[in-house]
Amino acid sequence: MPTFDILREISPQKSFRVDAVRSMFDLSDAVVRERFTGSVDIENLDWHVGVIYGASGSGKSTVARELFPNAYISGFDYSASSIIDDMPKDCDIKTIVKIFNSVGFSSPPSWLKPYSVLSNGEKMRVDLARAILENREVVCFDEFTSVINREVAKIGSFAIQKAIRKMGRRFVAVSCHDDILDWLEPDWEYRMDDGCFFLSGKDGGRKSHSRFTESITNTGKFLGDITI
Repeated sequence: MPTFDILREISPQKSFRVDAVRSMFDLSDAVVRERFTGSVDIENLDWHVGVIYGASGSGKSTVARELFPNAYISGFDYSASSIIDDMPKDCDIKTIVKIFNSVGFSSPPSWLKPYSVLSNGEKMRVDLARAILENREVVCFDEFTSVINREVAKIGSFAIQKAIRKMGRRFVAVSCHDDILDWLEPDWEYRMDDGCFFLSGKDGGRKSHSRFTESITNTGKFLGDITI
C-alpha cells in the first residue's frame, strides 16, 4: 500500500470528569480525532527489512496495523509449562532450535521455562521466533526492542536482520528507538515524526556494523552459540 489516510475517532462516555476537562480546556466536544496521512512506497521494492519509528504517541502502531494488517504482531498467547511446547505443533524440534538460535534465543535451559518467567529480551526473541515458525512471509513487530537494554537491542537487531535475510522473509520493526537503525540495516524507513519515507540499505547510507564480532565477545553469554 503506497499511501494511507487514516482517521481515528474516540468518543468517551459522558461523565463529570469528561465535562470538567472540556470546560477547563475549552473543548467544543469530547470526541478525540487523530488523522495520519503518508506514503510508504514499497509495492515494487525488493526488500527484507523495514522500520517504522517515531516518538511515543506518534501513531506508529496505527499506521503499522493499517499497512500490514495480516502481519502485525503485538504478542501471542502462551500457556505451556515450557516455551518449547508453545511453538507450532507442526514444527520439529530441530527446526525450532534452529530458529531460536537464529534470533539470538540460544539458552537451552530457558527453552524449558514458561513464557511468563522469561526476561523481556527473551520474550521479544520468543515472539519473533514463533512468528517465523508460523511461516509468516511478513512479520510486523510492534514495540520492537522497547523494553530491553539498548546494547542488547543493538546486537539482537543485527542477529535478527541476518536471520530474516537468510530465510528470505520480510520483517518490519515498529519502534520508538532510532539507535537500532544501523544494526537492523533496513531497506526502507518511515519516520513518523515528520512523515518522511526513504530508502536506506546498502545503497542508502546505512553502514554495516563490522564491530559485531567484538560486541559478541564483550557481552559474554548473551548470544551463546548463535549461528547467523
